[in-house]
Amino acid sequence: MIKIGILTCSDKCAIGERKDTSGPAIKEAVKDLGNVTKYEIIPDDKTRISYLLMDWCDISELDLIITTGGTGFGPRDWTPEATREVVERLCPGIPELIRWETFKNEKHAALSRATAGIRKNTLIINLPGSEKAVKQSMEVLLPILPHALEVLKGKTEHKESK
Repeated sequence: MIKIGILTCSDKCAIGERKDTSGPAIKEAVKDLGNVTKYEIIPDDKTRISYLLMDWCDISELDLIITTGGTGFGPRDWTPEATREVVERLCPGIPELIRWETFKNEKHAALSRATAGIRKNTLIINLPGSEKAVKQSMEVLLPILPHALEVLKGKTEHKESK
């Protein structure tokens, strides 16, 4: 079974000023994909985000990490930079696809700086912080994630997409 981590990056959620609704929305969306074995809410701190991502990849050996929050233009939005610091290979098509598809309903999707990449055998994907944006993004992601994770695990049979 796929081991999944969900990381909410939000100063306000971390100190209890706001309820995290995005992390639970991701958990609900991935319930048929695998098991959420890690879930944390941390402040928008680039060093802490990078450290936790490395730990979840290298020590916990998760297959998939989805972050939520910290992808915008705000002065404390550093999740994409933290992610780029730890990944070994970028996966630009994933955030491009999310931005393209979600832009059709929400023009502010173009402002997302989210990224995606691979560290060892873990796929890391950044999503925006709003519950609505997470739900829209997961609708785009869910059809491609099973194949992406199979290939990452070395299952390289070519399948036709539908």
